[in-house]
Amino acid sequence: MKAVCLLSGGMDSSTLAYVAKDMGYRIHALHLNYGQRTEKKELQSAAAVAKALSAEEFIPLDLGYFKAFGRSSLTDPAIDVDVFDEKRPELPNTYVPFRNANLLSIATSFAESRGADAVFIGVQALDYSGYPDCRPAFIQAFQQVMDLGTADGTHIDLLTPFIGLTKTDILRKGLDLGVPYELTWSCYQNEEKACGVCGSCHFRQKAFAEVGLSDPIPYEE
Repeated sequence: MKAVCLLSGGMDSSTLAYVAKDMGYRIHALHLNYGQRTEKKELQSAAAVAKALSAEEFIPLDLGYFKAFGRSSLTDPAIDVDVFDEKRPELPNTYVPFRNANLLSIATSFAESRGADAVFIGVQALDYSGYPDCRPAFIQAFQQVMDLGTADGTHIDLLTPFIGLTKTDILRKGLDLGVPYELTWSCYQNEEKACGVCGSCHFRQKAFAEVGLSDPIPYEE
């Protein structure tokens, strides 16, 4: 079996690639740069994780149009990255408009070209920042898009094993599988030392604290 894994280099996508490999899939790793603040660090991390899990191939692609569109603190340096606030009623400004639909479209093209059986994406709908393109309904709808938009006789499963899990659940799975978390990167705004205050850092640190371990990546004091 072959699977395309969207591999950002972060905690969730790296764990997901190890889960897919454990399920018996040969991994074709796809890394998509979209002008995010930490794209150099994320690319470095994704490449290292792909090598560690002996992926069949690792393909990085650049999607510069997201930076041209802006409207997200991840792609527009003029917008400060929101500090995590669990009481915030609106979406954090780290939301990149309709990003996952773009990433999944490219992953589907890649999967069809390789005769792959599945596309894996590490979305979750529990402790996340409320992004609309992480909801189960969106994933179900995109499976229909994949079924309708690929050649007759093609079926590619869109698999989201983490959608009902917490970050802590994901971490426990990864620890069992030997995921090298020291190679991964989650911070939204820094590439040398993680900021520790953005939403991604918050959920990552919380997960490590809940399993009683120290996060192996460096953080600002």
